[in-house]
Amino acid sequence: MAHKGQMPEPGKVSKPEQAPGRKGKEDKAGSEKITRTEYSMRNTSVALVSRVTAIIMGYLLRVVFTRTLSESYVGLNGLFIDIINVLSLSEMGIGTAVTFALYRPIAEGDIEKQKSLMMLYRRFYRIVVAVVAVLGCVLIPFMRILIRDYKDVDNLILIYLLYLANTICSYLLIYKKTLLDAQQKMYIGVFYQTFFWVVQDVLKIAVLLVWQDFILFLVIGIVTTLLCNLCISRAADRRNPYLRDRDAVPLPAEEKKEIFANIRAMMMHKVGAVIVNNTDNLVLSACVGLLSVGSYSNYYLLLGSVRQILNQVYQGITASVGNLGVMEDESRVKRVFKAAVFIGQWLYGVAFICLYELLNPFVELSFGEKFLFSKEIVFVLCLNFYLNGLRNAALTFRDSMGLFWHDRYKSVLEAGLNIVFSLILVYYMGVIGVFLGTLFSMLLTSCWIEPYILYKHGFKCSSKGFFLRQGLYIALMTAVWLVTDAACNAAASWAGSLFAELLIRLALCVVVPNVLFLLLYGGTADFKYTVNKALGFIKARMKREER
Repeated sequence: MAHKGQMPEPGKVSKPEQAPGRKGKEDKAGSEKITRTEYSMRNTSVALVSRVTAIIMGYLLRVVFTRTLSESYVGLNGLFIDIINVLSLSEMGIGTAVTFALYRPIAEGDIEKQKSLMMLYRRFYRIVVAVVAVLGCVLIPFMRILIRDYKDVDNLILIYLLYLANTICSYLLIYKKTLLDAQQKMYIGVFYQTFFWVVQDVLKIAVLLVWQDFILFLVIGIVTTLLCNLCISRAADRRNPYLRDRDAVPLPAEEKKEIFANIRAMMMHKVGAVIVNNTDNLVLSACVGLLSVGSYSNYYLLLGSVRQILNQVYQGITASVGNLGVMEDESRVKRVFKAAVFIGQWLYGVAFICLYELLNPFVELSFGEKFLFSKEIVFVLCLNFYLNGLRNAALTFRDSMGLFWHDRYKSVLEAGLNIVFSLILVYYMGVIGVFLGTLFSMLLTSCWIEPYILYKHGFKCSSKGFFLRQGLYIALMTAVWLVTDAACNAAASWAGSLFAELLIRLALCVVVPNVLFLLLYGGTADFKYTVNKALGFIKARMKREER
């Protein structure tokens, strides 16, 4: 057994006699074999379609929202979302820790252990619901302090309570989705979420256009959240009938101790992540004003939407990486990790270039000139986006390999630095100071600590090669961006309107960076490995369809 809350190292645990994750796993009918790669591709493709759909609907909803309600409601929406995200600290990373604990019993077909873990998980979530409700109510007397220039908003407390109710409802029954995710069937939950997102956004748009009723707008979100969780819960029950059993045996004390240790480590990560990612609106509201929150919310909608799409690439492979860590040695996992880093730097490099070139024209066209940020602020926002994206591969493998414990203090340090830098810089520099505070705190902590820990405790080798490759990737991306920026600025002068300029920039941002990256990386081993994996998946799908 591992000590001090550490789970056994992936390379040191005993391997089961059979490795279903390596050769493939039977589906529900038992007639087909599905490999890790196919599960990853299925999860990723469904998730990508889901996020694109959510982004389109979310954009339409946001445009209607900003056009039908006052600026105060726009800022209030962003502020309350951040407050609720801070309250989600109560979840403490339980899901990640329990998901990791599920990988081995799922790979070995240990139903009793799965039942025991799910029983423990259900109890955790009941506690979370109670804690979120209590903490949410405690914040009510401080609403006026958090909102500097509150105006034109009726029923402030009721609105806040509806946001809180939606969060509480999001925890009900959803714990069963974790089992589906750990079984490499994330696509099931994503399908239901996408369906209810579309229904929710259509109904919300109708309410805003017809009645401009913000209260009914929020009630629709609560109802659709409950229905979505109920459908996912039933889908999990159908595929895992044992979830209905009430005879689960409690986990041994030693196993509970390991899970609790990982939860404590994940709680520290969650505290840091929430403070870093969800306090910008709070600082802006308190130090600058609610209008700046509304402007940032529009940019964050676009940045967050693109981030969510690209994050699906990693979320789709998380369970497969967990299975890989259980079944394979460090060298095989390391090879897959290098490919994941390569894919990430390409995707996030292109995304950075597109966002920098397109954000301001898009925001002005969609929401109006009054919501625009300067180019300097946009650059800092996009740089934060890019560097956060480069971290995704290391974070995915860290979580899937259960390495939460080793860098647990990093997130707390980053959060502390972020608050200090943001409060100091916003005083001297205004809005851009808040985002620079986030950038500096990340550069001083997460950007180097996370891969260092992964290489030291996961791959058990030096991380020097990783940092050299990462530096090369960033340098090449910078060169590609400068070329694309010059082309966009030159071509934009031909445009006769803002819409035409947006289309020209979009075309150049899609073509130029990808062509240049293909020329730079087309002959590399990482590119060939990635292409071969994709072709293998396509061939496997074609053979299955022929049967």
